[in-house]
Amino acid sequence: MNTQSQKVSMLEKVGYSLGDCSANLVFQMMMIYQTKFYTDVFGLEGAVAGTVMLVARIADAFVDPTVGILSDRTKSRYGKFRPWVLWTALPFMVFYILAFTNPGIHDKGLVALYATISYTLLMSIYSFNNTPYSSLGGVMSSDIKERTSITSIRFVAATIAQFVVQGLTLPLVRKFSAGGDIGHGWFCTVSIFAVIGFIFLIIAFLSARERITPPPSQKTNIRQDLKDVVASLPWRAMFILTLFIFITLAMWGSAMNYYFENYVDANALYAFLGKLGLVATTSSDGVLHTVLNAFGLIVSGPDKAYEVGFGVFNMLGALVQFFGVIFLSGFLANRYGKKQVFIVCLALTTLFTAMFYFPGKKDVEFMFLLNFLKSLAYAPTVPLLWAMIADVADYSEYVNHRRATGLVFAGVVFALKAGLGIGGAILGFLLSGFGYVSGAGVNQSDTAINGILLSSSLIPAATFFIGVLALYFYPITKKYNQKMQAELLVYRSKSEN
Repeated sequence: MNTQSQKVSMLEKVGYSLGDCSANLVFQMMMIYQTKFYTDVFGLEGAVAGTVMLVARIADAFVDPTVGILSDRTKSRYGKFRPWVLWTALPFMVFYILAFTNPGIHDKGLVALYATISYTLLMSIYSFNNTPYSSLGGVMSSDIKERTSITSIRFVAATIAQFVVQGLTLPLVRKFSAGGDIGHGWFCTVSIFAVIGFIFLIIAFLSARERITPPPSQKTNIRQDLKDVVASLPWRAMFILTLFIFITLAMWGSAMNYYFENYVDANALYAFLGKLGLVATTSSDGVLHTVLNAFGLIVSGPDKAYEVGFGVFNMLGALVQFFGVIFLSGFLANRYGKKQVFIVCLALTTLFTAMFYFPGKKDVEFMFLLNFLKSLAYAPTVPLLWAMIADVADYSEYVNHRRATGLVFAGVVFALKAGLGIGGAILGFLLSGFGYVSGAGVNQSDTAINGILLSSSLIPAATFFIGVLALYFYPITKKYNQKMQAELLVYRSKSEN
């Protein structure tokens, strides 16, 4: 139904949010570890790894709009978007495991081919799952506060997944790498995440409900829907914003892997972890020590400090984002409007990202402080992106009297995935250009380390800033949105009668 009370229960919001927790068990892995996995586990050169990620974007150009069109036209007793969450749950997680597994191939050319095929399959099924899932969030309610609440809870769940993946992946890989078999460590770690992700997608399917439907008089017209979406100024602004945000997140997140392993002084990092009680010599017993050791978060020497140090660094960022989403996002958006909050917070995030150029190799505390500030600045924007895209779908209905929610979200999911691939590709090409030598444990040249430093600071800050500029062209202010929602409510009531 269209115009019923648009209130959504907390149970439904939490159940729906688990779908994004599942997606982020995959997405965070690709964003933070895919490039490093290709260079240091598959043994691919940085430029080859970058090319693998770019090739998948060609398929996305066809897959993503197809998913949007199909989901908008799906008719089932479960709605338009919910069934896709169910149908794709199992293949999504199977392709996830395959993308991080070498089935015994040794020839570098065949490894590159396998990486391309498995990555493309994973990115394609990601679209078939995440585009309908994201669209579902846009039709659960038209109430502005409810929509912000749904996305805020959704991204609390996503942040928990971020905390787990970014913080525990490397320690778990090391723990499961029996006899030094790092490939086995990756397989076990990813398989655990995949099983959890499958369960969460099923719960999301069972929990959520669709409440907003296209006008009953709307006739199927793919060409008109495409024309309306592409001609929409707010959609174009959100497309560019999403593209450059995820170019930046993929580049910076992956680059920080190399930053910690090759730039940060291992002894200084080990000493810092000692202050946190995460080295074997500071605590050898007790329940907390046992739990931390079970997750691979206790290190015995500086040579192992990278995995735990990078994990703790990511955990800090995820925790700050978690509390920022809960306490800041909804409050700031309801008071100042989504657009203004996004502009200010993304500009501050740009500043703190650029400042990673300045810490010396031993300034570990400074690095962690910058990460705290960067994460705090970025946190309010996390749920706002998808809430604003839902507003764009409403804008299209408001202006054109046609609704194409799936197509609106499909375009932005394409931008997200393009950003993920382009960001990873840029980093791969930068690594090769600066002379990075593939393989774990290699002593890199000063030129390569300088490239890693630039890729972790000034270069991603520049791409973040393009997102800030894109927001100035986004026309849906708080006042405009309130007017639009009020008039849409009247319009939908008339359409039903």
